Amino acid sequence: MRNEQEIKQVIIVRIDIDMGKGKLAAQVAHASLMSYFNAERKDSSVTKKWLEHGEKKIVLKVENEEALKRLNEAFKYKDVPCALVTDAGLTELPPGTVTALGIGPWMNNEIDPITSKLKLL
Repeated sequence: MRNEQEIKQVIIVRIDIDMGKGKLAAQVAHASLMSYFNAERKDSSVTKKWLEHGEKKIVLKVENEEALKRLNEAFKYKDVPCALVTDAGLTELPPGTVTALGIGPWMNNEIDPITSKLKLL
């Protein structure tokens, strides 16, 4: 696959909230699955290629809820499948805490322009 046709999934996590490692892992997993199902509904041929080519995932970080919500809106505007994770509040976080954003799996060339300045978690 040429680079512009490569497919990946990006998970973006807030770093301004205190989450244990297990909680963080669970939020990343929620974002991955929720976003995957949205991408599958939009275009199953994309998710099929992603599954066949190693399920590339990248986990990035943002400083706060506002940044995460802005990214969510940007991807919705570009019609890229995504999913914003809101915690149920059963363990460490208050109910309704926005924790992560899953994007794709989708084409790199539609994800990278929006995420290229974010740092790895």
